[in-house]
Amino acid sequence: MLLVIAIPSFPVIIQTPSVCRVGDDFYLVNSTFQYFPGVPIFHSRDLIHWQQIGNVLDRPSQIPLGQATSWQGIYAPTIRYNDGTYYMITTNVGNGGNFMVTATNPAGPWSEPIWLKQQGIDPSLYFENGKCYMVSNPEDAIWLCEINPKTGEQLTESRMLWRGTGGRYPEGPHLYKKDGYYYLLISEGGTEYGHSITIARSKKIEGPYQPNPDNPILCHQRCITQSSQIQGTGHADLVQAADGSWWMVFLAFRTYGGNYHHLGRETFLAPVEWKKGQWPVVNGNGTVDTLMQVATLPQQQPKPVGGRVDFKSGKLGPEWISIQNPVQGNYVVSDGRLRLTASPSTLEENDHPTFMGRRQEAAKMTVRTLVDVSGMPMGAEAGLTVYQINDGLYKLFARRAMIDGCSVTEVVQAYKVKNLEREDVLLSTSDTQVCLQIDSDGEYYDFLVIDENTEDYVKGKRLDAIMLSSEVAGGFTGVVLGMYAAGANRQGYADFLYFDYQEKP
Repeated sequence: MLLVIAIPSFPVIIQTPSVCRVGDDFYLVNSTFQYFPGVPIFHSRDLIHWQQIGNVLDRPSQIPLGQATSWQGIYAPTIRYNDGTYYMITTNVGNGGNFMVTATNPAGPWSEPIWLKQQGIDPSLYFENGKCYMVSNPEDAIWLCEINPKTGEQLTESRMLWRGTGGRYPEGPHLYKKDGYYYLLISEGGTEYGHSITIARSKKIEGPYQPNPDNPILCHQRCITQSSQIQGTGHADLVQAADGSWWMVFLAFRTYGGNYHHLGRETFLAPVEWKKGQWPVVNGNGTVDTLMQVATLPQQQPKPVGGRVDFKSGKLGPEWISIQNPVQGNYVVSDGRLRLTASPSTLEENDHPTFMGRRQEAAKMTVRTLVDVSGMPMGAEAGLTVYQINDGLYKLFARRAMIDGCSVTEVVQAYKVKNLEREDVLLSTSDTQVCLQIDSDGEYYDFLVIDENTEDYVKGKRLDAIMLSSEVAGGFTGVVLGMYAAGANRQGYADFLYFDYQEKP
C-alpha cells in the first residue's frame, strides 16, 4: 500500500511531535511557541489520517505567554499514558520553564501546570515499575531524574546520561525499553539542515549509554538526500502499533524555490524495523521521501481539509490560534460573523495583537474573506495577513480614509521583512465591505480584491514566498494565515463574515 509520509494536513502549528498509543488509538501533540491555545492534540487509528480533538493548554493559567516571540513559548512536548492517566510535559521558554499537565481524557480538560525542578528544554517522561523518570537537556547534555508524577517533586539528583555524538544542541530526548535495553533517542545539530536523530542504549536506566555505531539513524545531510525537498529531519518519537510494527514521527521541513522553507517544520511519519536485540533502522537506510511503498495499518477515511467557515456556529474550532494570550473581549463570534476589536498593538509591535489565524497547510492554496470595516475609525486597518514573524509578514487590508473630503475605504497591500517596508493602495471604494483574497502557488503569493457579484478583481504585486522563509525573515514556526484588526486610534472593530481556506492540487 502506498503511504504518504508527509502529514501537512494538521491544521495548526506543526512543530516538534510526540506520540503515544493506547489500545488501537494513537495520540499526537506538537509544540506551539508563541501561539495560543497551546499544544494541539490529534487522534488517529492508522498514524496517517489525524483529527484534532482539542488543545492541551487551552486556558491562560496553563500557558502564560507574556510578549513571547517566535523563539519563546511552548517548546517540544511529550505525551505519555500510564495507569489511566495521560501526561504532557513541555517547556514554556521565557515564562516558567519545565512543567507537566495531566488528564484522564486526552481531549481534556487537562490540569493546571505542575512545575518541575530539572530544567533544560524538551523534557520527556518514562514510566516503569511504579516509578516516573524525567529526561531533559540542561548544560548541553541529556540528564535523568526520578520525579513524583502527582506533585512534580524531584526524588533523585539529576544524573547525566549522554552528550550525544558530538553534534550541537543534543535535545529532544525520549527513553524506551526493549529486549532488556534502555534506548535513549535524541536529536542533534539544531533544527536546520544538519539536523539528525541519534540513539544510544544501556542495560541500566542510569547508564552508561553506548551509541549506535551506525548513528545517525535518520539524517538528510547526506549525498543521497542533498537534493531532497525534505530537510532538517529530527526531534523524533517512536511508537509500536498493536500489530507489532514500529513507526517514527519526526519533524522536518519542505523546501520551495531552492534552499528556502516558509511553511515551517511539519510532522512526518516513517516505518522502522527494530529486530530483537538490535538497533532500530528507519526506512531501510535512514532517509525518507514524500512517498514510500510500505505496508500500513488499516486505513481510515480521511476528512477534508479546509473549507469555508461562516461563523454561524457561534464558536471557533480547535485549529484557530492567536498570537500570545488573547484579550478575550477582542474576539466575539455571533450573528454569523467574527468581530475583532482593534488592538492597541499592531502585528509588527507584537504585544497581544488582535489576530485569529490558522496554519497554511499546503504550498498551493487560496484564502479569502469578506470584511466589514464600517466600525473602524479613520486610519485603522483590518484584513488578512501571511504571518511568519512580527517583522516578516505580508498584509492585505482595508482602512477608512478621507479623500477630497469624502469618506472612503482603501484596500492596501503591505509588507514588512526586517527593514524592508512598503504599502500600495490597490483601490478606493465607497463600500465598507470588501472581499480580500490571497493565493499561493508555493513560490509566490498573489493579492486580490474581489467583486463577489462578478468575480472581477484588482490584483496587487506578486510577492516571493522566499521573503517569508526562515532563511530570510527568521523564525521557524511557519506561515500562519489570519485575520486581524489594528486601530490607529486604538479603537473600533471589524466584522469578518467568513474565512475560506482551500487547497489546490
